[in-house]
Amino acid sequence: MSAFSWRDGDRTIVYGEDAVGAVRRLGWDSDTTLLTTPRADPGFMPALTVGEGQVPELAARLLPEAGGGRLLAWGGGRVIDTAKAIASATGARVGAVPTTLSGAEMTSLHRKIEGREQGPSVRPVLVVGDPALMCSLPEPALRASALNALAHGVEALYGPWANPVATIVALRGAQLIADGDRALGALLSAYAVDSAGYAVHHVLCQTTVRVAGTGHAQTNAAVLPATITVMLQRAPEVMADLATALAVSTGDLVAHVDELGGHARIGLDAPAREAVADAALRRPELADTPGPEVTRAELLGMLAMAAAG
Repeated sequence: MSAFSWRDGDRTIVYGEDAVGAVRRLGWDSDTTLLTTPRADPGFMPALTVGEGQVPELAARLLPEAGGGRLLAWGGGRVIDTAKAIASATGARVGAVPTTLSGAEMTSLHRKIEGREQGPSVRPVLVVGDPALMCSLPEPALRASALNALAHGVEALYGPWANPVATIVALRGAQLIADGDRALGALLSAYAVDSAGYAVHHVLCQTTVRVAGTGHAQTNAAVLPATITVMLQRAPEVMADLATALAVSTGDLVAHVDELGGHARIGLDAPAREAVADAALRRPELADTPGPEVTRAELLGMLAMAAAG
């Protein structure tokens, strides 16, 4: 795919251009606070370092230094979501230069600073998608990140606000990811889930990360085949559409997605799986899953599949 610029309301997406050059051309290299990590730091302006940890705590820690002006998040999902959480409290405008396939740059989905939960959810007004940066993780981390991106497209097919536009974009994004055009596929898939919303997959993955401390991308990669297994029963029509987009039969869909993710698994023993399932059942978003009420047994079965060695 050749380079392009896309205006979407108050948001500008620039894709395929050198990130540093694009940021400078668009004037985001001045009067801007940069948030990044040691791995991702572009080195062309002073930066605040986003460390390890949970987004609400990271954002609260950086809030006094970030100010109320523009924030440029240069990094993965943790960095971008931290900028969004700060902006929710301060009203800052956020630009994002992703260095993974997390999709956080395209969504208004993020946690907020404790005590500041009433602030608006924030979606970056500038996205600079440099494919080389987006795919800069080493294997197998890149493969897990790609499955995290694919999970956005999958969930968009049956999310609570699923719609024809999100579905078309999600299926194309899934196809691109499977065919190796991971960066553009990730952008499209994240756009789709931001439109359609999320349900069982993201509820279970987010809860697993918070309760069990597993890695975000690895968790999504491990759980996605289990999610598709469940959704083949709950939403067979859209899963058939997904299989068509990935050029496989519905019978081969789960195995194909598992292979795309490098057969990712997460280490969860039985007590940990039970704790995650119980916490997930308390999440109201779980009710947005198509079909009957999601049961504890279903969640435990999904977690057992994701943890199986």
